[in-house]
Amino acid sequence: MGPVVFLVDSSPYGYERAFGALNAAAVCLPIGSAVALYADGVYLALADQRGHLAGLMYAYPEIDIFAHEPSMAERGLLSCDLSDRVEMLDDLEFVERIRGFRAMVVI
Repeated sequence: MGPVVFLVDSSPYGYERAFGALNAAAVCLPIGSAVALYADGVYLALADQRGHLAGLMYAYPEIDIFAHEPSMAERGLLSCDLSDRVEMLDDLEFVERIRGFRAMVVI
């Protein structure tokens, strides 16, 4: 098995999906892993995340976390403070980055 990307497309609040994606990415670090934020999942890119989500984001700096910039723009988040752990990618960059993984898990 090769590197895996976990796609989070729902809000990180009120659900365990983002938490599950970060945990699964941590477990998959030996084979390579990343977390891709798309649609409402981009709310995880906001700075000042608190609690277990922020703890996981910063506990595993080797996890590549990237966000779909058009999803951020659609939600009016581009002018907000964003986490320094998250890389913003436009449509083409986002798709190309995902294509670089052997498997994708949608959470």
